[in-house]
Amino acid sequence: MITENSLEGNIERITYYSTDTGYCVLRLAPDQPPLNRRGDTLMTVVGTMPELQPGERVRFTGQWTNHPVHGQQFKAETVTQLRPATIEGIQRYLGSGLIRGVGDKTAKKIVDFFGTETLDVLDRMPEKVRDVPGVGKHKAGLIAKAWQEQRTIKEVMIFLQGHGLNTSLALRIYKTYGDDSIQRVQQDPYNLVKEIYGVGFKTADKLARELGLPIYAPTRLTAGLVYALNEATKNGHVFMPTGELLKVAAELLEVEEGLLDEALNRLCNSGEVFLEDLPIGEAETPTQVAYHAAMYYSEKGAASRLHRMMDTPTSRLQKLSLMPPGKWDMLIANITSEGGVSLSEQQKRAVHMALTNKVAILTGGPGTGKTTTLRTIIGILESTGHKFKLASPTGRAAKRLSEATGQPAQTIHRLLGFAPAEGFTYNEDNPLNTDLVVVDEASMIDLVLFYNLLKAIRPETHLLLVGDVDQLPSVGAGDVLRDVIRSAICPVSVLETIFRQAGGSMIIQNAHRINHGQTPDTSNNSHDFFFFAEEDPQEAAQLLVDIVQNRVPQKFGHDPLDEIQVLAPMYMGKIGVNALNDALQQRLNPPGRKAEKLLVGRLFRVGDKVMQTRNNYEKEVFNGDIGRIHSIDMQEHVLNVMIDGRLVMYDWLEADELVHAFAISVHKSQGAEYPVVVMPIMTQHYMMLQRNLLYTAITRAKKMVVLVGTRKAIAIAVNNNEVARRWSALAWRLGG
Repeated sequence: MITENSLEGNIERITYYSTDTGYCVLRLAPDQPPLNRRGDTLMTVVGTMPELQPGERVRFTGQWTNHPVHGQQFKAETVTQLRPATIEGIQRYLGSGLIRGVGDKTAKKIVDFFGTETLDVLDRMPEKVRDVPGVGKHKAGLIAKAWQEQRTIKEVMIFLQGHGLNTSLALRIYKTYGDDSIQRVQQDPYNLVKEIYGVGFKTADKLARELGLPIYAPTRLTAGLVYALNEATKNGHVFMPTGELLKVAAELLEVEEGLLDEALNRLCNSGEVFLEDLPIGEAETPTQVAYHAAMYYSEKGAASRLHRMMDTPTSRLQKLSLMPPGKWDMLIANITSEGGVSLSEQQKRAVHMALTNKVAILTGGPGTGKTTTLRTIIGILESTGHKFKLASPTGRAAKRLSEATGQPAQTIHRLLGFAPAEGFTYNEDNPLNTDLVVVDEASMIDLVLFYNLLKAIRPETHLLLVGDVDQLPSVGAGDVLRDVIRSAICPVSVLETIFRQAGGSMIIQNAHRINHGQTPDTSNNSHDFFFFAEEDPQEAAQLLVDIVQNRVPQKFGHDPLDEIQVLAPMYMGKIGVNALNDALQQRLNPPGRKAEKLLVGRLFRVGDKVMQTRNNYEKEVFNGDIGRIHSIDMQEHVLNVMIDGRLVMYDWLEADELVHAFAISVHKSQGAEYPVVVMPIMTQHYMMLQRNLLYTAITRAKKMVVLVGTRKAIAIAVNNNEVARRWSALAWRLGG
């Protein structure tokens, strides 16, 4: 059916869908094309709507418009999801991937048996599917269950979307609460903030207000305080000054600060929040601060355990500590001669320091010999029969550490035997049996993980932290490496000499120039560092895509998907992560004959480059792991992703753990290395333009860096060394 302001038909494909706004662009096969339409029988429909799927039958009301680029479009104002009425329509609907376990062949069997009554049978008596020839009792049971599940999901989606929640969040809520989703949301919407990844306070608060909760309700006030404190934690802070917490929460809740005192007391009495007076900032008198319980115990515990290690006189490396200088020199010479290298005096002192102190830190920029120094330390431990463990905060960093040293390395979580349900296997009651623990990329370790690591280290065991203190700090709360250095509790070796083989790299030279506040060389006279000037964001985005797709592959032979990684300072904007992912997917993996599926507002296509966004210990994939979509099983509702040579299966309900990774943020690149890094750097990114961000980005590249943007933006980043100070008292607790 079609009129001047309505359009009805079957959805052929979804071209674009935004989970944030619900804005959709789709192609519809109308029952009756417009009279003035010639040629293409598919209509373009645009508008804000719930997440739809190809194969669904819908009715739109709205208006016809003429887009200057894309031509005639139907701008939808309302959408009604309809059930197909014909045999052919029902069969296509069932076989579209709507129900797990039902593909085209099974759909045909069911529809051939029940005819036009198929959907009514599935609604009222789904168990009757067992009567369909060739389906079988077991599969019929699975189909009946899947049909009911998708109906429930749709009901939950309609309820949540009706209250302003987007598809992605609605799906996460269903994953967590299942069939009880609506009831749980109605009972206490603020629990969503604590229990559902990605739900913010404003979203939960809007939902609560729509459900009738008063503005001064005690649960609302405490939820606002907890959220403000948690947001500070997400931004890297270990605590908040109490006055700042009350101010931020009052603005968030739109209430007077005085009304929050009682709510804060309730949180303290419950043990969820701790208050303490600390000497922070320039104030001569201590300031009261508020800690979330986990942060409070982690900071006090980390300081206590480091002191205990330093104060314990026994050492598992004691025989190394007692060796005379001549023996040390001979030992180092033997190890380095076997590897065909020689150490500088600075590196030799670093080796001695690392093996004769309970806690030690080895730091330095790229090309200064940290890896060679670490290899020597490991060689000495092996030659003297000592045990050691190598670990890094992320899987990618652990893999790099293993490749660099030729020794097994693992994530800190895996070293400690973490399991989602049980927690850490190795702890104060079951410590690691080793003489030395080495943590590489230590700038990435957050306070809570550091505390759990220290709990698993015996007081007589040694700890060596290796990292580049000038890189971005950890994503999680705390500033562990800087705080331990600042405390002066242990010796620190800073490697500064750039070795000859590294000195020929403009990447390394420019990294050190940036780190010293100097403008990098952008003359394009090197073989590994290039700059392309472009001031207009849209033009810069197009140039960047061309560099990735054509210029670098054609001139240098690097694969645009497997060897080139785009790193961007921000997510939003014309040259942010999100827009670049859309553009790069369209150019590097365009639509065609490949299978694709719209999930949680993202169009996943076979061949797409994707990234895991949080640790999943059951699948053994971790935040920041990058892979390629290998296949999409429409019948079993599974995405198969190849990550590090291993096929990982994602149920469609788990797709929210994946994002496209043609472009990623600089923060997400920490601990990784890529053959080629391409980075936009524009003045539009000014909020994120910091020296340590630019430094981190270019030091991710092994062979080549390409910057696209303006020299003014580079200068802003280089000159901005005001690293946002995190509220942390670890250095003070350690005695610094």
